[in-house]
Formats: sequence, structure tokens, C-alpha cells
Amino acid sequence: MTTASWAQLSDWSYAATIYLFTPETEVSQQTARGKVEGTLSFSDALENLDLAFMGTFSATNGRWSLLADYNYTDLTFSNDTPGGVSSGVETALTTQFFSGYLGYRVYTSDTTLIDVAGGFRWFKTETGFTVLPGTAPGRSVNVNSNWTDPVIGLRARTAFNDRWSGTGFFDYGGFTNDSETWQVLLTADYAINERWLLRLGYRYISFDHEINGNDFKFSQSGPVIGATYRF
Repeated sequence: MTTASWAQLSDWSYAATIYLFTPETEVSQQTARGKVEGTLSFSDALENLDLAFMGTFSATNGRWSLLADYNYTDLTFSNDTPGGVSSGVETALTTQFFSGYLGYRVYTSDTTLIDVAGGFRWFKTETGFTVLPGTAPGRSVNVNSNWTDPVIGLRARTAFNDRWSGTGFFDYGGFTNDSETWQVLLTADYAINERWLLRLGYRYISFDHEINGNDFKFSQSGPVIGATYRF
């Protein structure tokens, strides 16, 4: 379906997407004894993934649209540490984030659609760092928290031909010194038929939030592949 035919829709139309996101993950927590951090490389993502679910749902009526995005991951991994103060860090984290947007189309042409959006992003984490003993004794750092940030976004879709199109999405939120989040999503989309669409692209998402006076950071970046059903 081209963007011209998308623009002609006057009733509600819907799309549901299930996708696989196997990113590099970086997580850190500032403590009174310094920063504790863990990194999971892209090459080790699938091996260390315990459980994941990722999906989006959208509804469109004329210029207006609703979009929801949910991501759940459960990861365990370990990292070496420089020097001999500790012999390594083991990280176990369960994260969830849900983004909801209300969008409005501000530009339409024969090949391109542009929407602006506003909404929120909810994030919840249960993160545990185990610092293994070295010259210093071992210790544990646990982060269990959740929060919600307002976000604004921009989405652009361009049709290259009847089969191929591209989608770009950017949002930013938090807007305070103690909470910030943003993401970029770029996909190449292939229409199998009027109902099914395959997507392949790249996603980066970041969270930076102060918890009890200490800075917590979480980010994921890497390839994404998904399938969309339109109805």
C-alpha cells in the first residue's frame, strides 16, 4: 500500500507488529563507592537472553493516530573489570518500557507522510549487580524502580515503490535534569501483500534517571526485525 492510499483512509485502520530486538545493552548505577556498570555486546545478546517480548500497535483515522510500543527483556551476563580491585561484575536485569503516543499528520504528499506525536514513556527495572571479590571484598548493588516521562516525537514514512518503503521515528522526553529519555528507529519496509509487511532496521533507545540521588543509565542499540499485520 502506497502512502497515497494510506492518506485516503477515512475510517479507523490498525496495525500490529511483533519484532525481535537483539541489541547491545549498557547499564550503570552510580553509588557512594563509585559507578557499577555492565555491558552486553550484540554478539552475545541472544546467548544471554532469558526472555523477551516486543510489540507495537497503532490505530489511524485520517490525520489522527494512536501508537503503543511495549518491550520486555530479561538478561543475565558478566563482564571482566580492569585492575585487581574486583574479579568481575555479574549483571542480572529485567526491564520493561511502554510508550504511548497521540499523533497528528502535518504533511502529506504522493510519497511521504510526516506525523508529530506527544505522549509518555513508562520504564521499570529490576537490576542487580554482583561485584566479585578481588583485592577488595565483593558487594551487591540492586536497583528496583519505575517512573514515567513525557515524550514528544516525529515520524516520517516514504514510499519508494509499491513494495518498498522506509520509516523513521525519533522521540525525546523527560525534559528535566534528573530524567531524560530518547530513541531513534529506522526501518526498511517490504509489503508482501495488502495485509503483511516485513521490517528490517536499527533502533537506539536511552534512559538516564536519578534514583535516590544517584544516576542510573540504561541504553540498548542494534538491529531490529519485525512483521506487521494491517487490518
